[in-house]
Amino acid sequence: MLFCSVRMAPLFVLLIISSCSAANSNLFREYIGAESDSVKLSDVPINSKVEVHFILAFAIDYTSDNHPSPTNGKFNVFWETKNLGPSEIATVKAKNSNVKVAVSLGGDSVVDDKNKVYFSPKSINSWVHNAVSSLTSMIKQYNLDGIDIDYEHFRSHDEKTFVECIGQLITILKKRRTIKFASIAPYEDDGPVQSHYLALWRKYGQVIDYVNFQFYAYDKLSVSQFVKHFHHQQASSYGGSQLIASFISKGNLGLPPNKGFFEACAQLKRQGKLGGIFVWCADESKDFGFRYEKVAQALLAA
Repeated sequence: MLFCSVRMAPLFVLLIISSCSAANSNLFREYIGAESDSVKLSDVPINSKVEVHFILAFAIDYTSDNHPSPTNGKFNVFWETKNLGPSEIATVKAKNSNVKVAVSLGGDSVVDDKNKVYFSPKSINSWVHNAVSSLTSMIKQYNLDGIDIDYEHFRSHDEKTFVECIGQLITILKKRRTIKFASIAPYEDDGPVQSHYLALWRKYGQVIDYVNFQFYAYDKLSVSQFVKHFHHQQASSYGGSQLIASFISKGNLGLPPNKGFFEACAQLKRQGKLGGIFVWCADESKDFGFRYEKVAQALLAA
């Protein structure tokens, strides 16, 4: 706005997994570091009864100069590091055993909104090699636990390259125990975003732990529309996933937190379908005193 190929399980096994995977979770996730150099991890309220994931936004395989260009999988840090460095991450994790920290890859733009981030590998093998190497170093330096995939722009409609690059990356990092979890951050559109992520999910869903679906990418939603979209994505698109409900801090898209979002989440929780809640983003929430983070975590902890 977020290796070796693996043999797919037989269809009947996938159907069994799909029927059992959807369940309530106390997982709370929040993106941080994309828009402000003043927000701190310690600013965000942390309820001890929920699992909290902070997601650094973003690491991008682009050069970090005034004229950014693709680096074919060599990732650089683009989140604001003033208050989100290795020591700050270590401190918040030491004080809160329920906190993990991940990094999101890609995002919408680099430097400013005029420079969109495009997924631009030169080849599958070279991109995967570079991505594994650069991200392993970054993950170790910052003591990270997982990655999130949030590419939103593509140079071509070559789904296979995206699927293999991302699927192989996650598989290698997990096999080496470099990461504990991985998520994807798709949204529904008429373009390549949803189709690319659906293709990824169909082949590599078994190594993807969470689907951070961007429900705030919809223009405006009512409570019933939100619940309907949630059920559709969970059952039809990302069947069997741990699907995370989401809102945007400013409340200008999707279903705002002050206009029914938590009512929708309560409905989903009663149905045993709420896989968690995530927020875009802490940088914006700071202006509102993180009031909706407190509500979200209380709902998940109840």
